[in-house]
Amino acid sequence: MRKVSFERNFSKHAEGSCLVKFGDTHVLCTASLEEKTPPWLRNSGKGWVTAEYGMLPRATGERMRREASSGKQSGRTQEIQRLIGRSLRAIVDLEALGERQISIDCDVIQADGGTRTAAITGAFIALHDCLKWMETRSMIKVEKVLKDHIAAVSCGIFASQPVIDLDYLEDSAAETDANFVMTGSGGIVEIQGTAEGKPFSQDEFLTLLGLARNGIDELVALQKQAIG
Repeated sequence: MRKVSFERNFSKHAEGSCLVKFGDTHVLCTASLEEKTPPWLRNSGKGWVTAEYGMLPRATGERMRREASSGKQSGRTQEIQRLIGRSLRAIVDLEALGERQISIDCDVIQADGGTRTAAITGAFIALHDCLKWMETRSMIKVEKVLKDHIAAVSCGIFASQPVIDLDYLEDSAAETDANFVMTGSGGIVEIQGTAEGKPFSQDEFLTLLGLARNGIDELVALQKQAIG
């Protein structure tokens, strides 16, 4: 694992915020409370958690054009923000949240591999702090809304060796690349795995799963340390 850190309350205005760093990958996660739900949830008694994801123009080695200037989001951006939203909803009791929406914005300031896994892991902190903000105003009870911790880490096979938390150089040359999203209690939320050339075996997959489980345990321990 690269060095991981969480800086809470990074944003002055957001109900919850966290600057998460996985090595040289830095992502700002903010959580914003809205006293409304999507139209399909009105009068259902349930709330919603959604996410948006983006990369700043100089998050990478060369400047990227802002997606807003092209008028549409890329397929990659849409896929990642849906993954973040699904991951967070897996550990939220939407009925206990009430008819409210929490929007999580994950903005990549600097990218060096693993932006989606860093975003999910940092977004949990931002979500937690937004819920604490609500609890201090007698709007909810955090322990009733949050069912577990959630974190994510990348694993892969690089130079014929299983590795965890790949940076860009490892990721771009990996023979197998996978992202694991898991809960603190060990539940699997999502696994994305791809062979870039040679197919990987079941034994190799189980090795990566074991690496990911250990990594998630470490990340959850750091989350608990950060939020006290």
